[in-house]
Amino acid sequence: MYVDWSHARKVTLPSLKPTTQTISLRLPQYLLDSSKTAANARDVSYQSLIKVWLQEKLHSH
Repeated sequence: MYVDWSHARKVTLPSLKPTTQTISLRLPQYLLDSSKTAANARDVSYQSLIKVWLQEKLHSH
């Protein structure tokens, strides 16, 4: 058996998301406010920006 790649089609699956888990995280008010301000400047949600920052920090170690 072989695969004929000349007939292959690229597909995207936009509905697939990584499995996530909801957590509760207590932050000082100034840190939350600063995160929201930074996120607003980038036109993203603060939760998404915090996830990006965490991922970047983890990858740098």
